[in-house]
Amino acid sequence: MKRILNKPENYADETLKGIYKAHSDMVTYVNDDLRCYVKKDIKPGRVGIATGGGSGHLPVFLGYVGEGMIDGCSVGGVFQSPSANQMFEVTKAINAGAGVLYIYGNYTGDIMNFDMAAEMADMESDIRVESVVGADDVASAKKGEEHKRRGVAGIFYMFKIAGAAADEMMDLDNVKRVAEKVGANVRTMGVALSPCIIPEIGKANFTVEDGMMELGMGIHGEPGIDKGPLKTANEIVEIMLDNILGDNPLKAGDEVSVLVNSLGGTPKEELYIMYNKVEETLTNLGIKVVKTYLGEFATSMEMVGASLTILKLDEETKRLLLKPAHTPFFSQK
Repeated sequence: MKRILNKPENYADETLKGIYKAHSDMVTYVNDDLRCYVKKDIKPGRVGIATGGGSGHLPVFLGYVGEGMIDGCSVGGVFQSPSANQMFEVTKAINAGAGVLYIYGNYTGDIMNFDMAAEMADMESDIRVESVVGADDVASAKKGEEHKRRGVAGIFYMFKIAGAAADEMMDLDNVKRVAEKVGANVRTMGVALSPCIIPEIGKANFTVEDGMMELGMGIHGEPGIDKGPLKTANEIVEIMLDNILGDNPLKAGDEVSVLVNSLGGTPKEELYIMYNKVEETLTNLGIKVVKTYLGEFATSMEMVGASLTILKLDEETKRLLLKPAHTPFFSQK
């Protein structure tokens, strides 16, 4: 795999330097640490929202720091958790007097370090912190064991809707309530057609053979639920929808938002082919798609593949979802 880079060990930090220079009007860093990434303008009295996670997944996680969304992100190395101290520094920087909500993916290192950061915020700075963990990947644990599921592209909806709630000056308990409601109603399933390569390793640490695909593979190469010959786009979508709707059933008259996400190496043309089947199926079931998102929202370096996310909406989450937002990586009028 050929890459445009300098030293592999500098991949994350040089990426961050480029982002800060390209978007200096919107984002900056604190504590003299490139990996403590925050929004430039923090609104007084607004609940702060922080996330964090490994590099290699842009625009998750830092890509959603901006107006109408979240306020800060602690950044780890490629597929590595940031430190608890980095999370704490971001927490202090974004605290505007109304407390801070952590929203992050369901990964052991992130959970441990965010819990430590919350304790530090309470003990050292008297900042109240609450947490919501994204766990939307239906392939990673069976129904009834949702707490074991990985957080993947569906976390975008938590950032978007919780950020809009915070902009309405909801208090911390209500911003958390809204984020939890989103988490309870969002489901994702992915398919991988190729592995990815971590720059410092220089080779794939798992394989997807030519002509094959793996359903349910995680964004770090975690094992999926089925490996077999590559199917057509329509067949792949049918499998995804069967799993998603089987886990969180929808009925005629329900309203949803749909996110078709490239894992990094799949072009938009193929995502639109997938969405054509998604929309057709949902329409035939009497389900209304209120808002569609399509593109790169949560990637895994250059992995070829895609994920499908469906969020069941109610009046509150629909209203908040449709509000404007603007970050260096995402914009909605």
